[in-house]
Amino acid sequence: MSARSQASGWWGMALLILTEATLFGSLIATYFYLRFESTSWPPGGIEKPSVALPLAFTAMLIAASLPMFAAVRAAKAGRTRAAWWLLALATALQGTYLGLQIDLFLDNLQTFGPQGSAYGSIYYALLGLHHAHVAVGLALDAWLLVFLFGGLTEYRLLALRVTALYWYFVSALAVLVVLTQLYPSL
Repeated sequence: MSARSQASGWWGMALLILTEATLFGSLIATYFYLRFESTSWPPGGIEKPSVALPLAFTAMLIAASLPMFAAVRAAKAGRTRAAWWLLALATALQGTYLGLQIDLFLDNLQTFGPQGSAYGSIYYALLGLHHAHVAVGLALDAWLLVFLFGGLTEYRLLALRVTALYWYFVSALAVLVVLTQLYPSL
């Protein structure tokens, strides 16, 4: 393999990311289509979303990219223990983000639901799908944390690299999702 080519696992993740970007692009376009077809957004009886908490939570998820990046660097340098701890730190931040977001999600369900309006439907579809992507990333992290105990191999290094790539995408996506979510309040 030449220095310029990527492993098939990297290409697989890149293709997955492209398909997921298309999915979320469609959801965000749907959100704005519905918004511009509606006379009031959100509809009467639904408060505009709070800005502070979703932005703070998103900042936490973005901050988790730093230990992910450092974990990849440590693994490339052969420092398995440091890579493991950095990945554990990133996983803790990502898991905290998901827990806080789910709490906010459930709190929102107490005031309006997905079946009551187009706003509720697209709001919960967009956020729910994003939360599912975070959960998938956490499962990848957990798998890596278990297997890094067995030492570092080329396969595990590649798995760490593609998992980090996935998280960079999910973090960038979180920015788009939160800006879409907060659009009525901005």
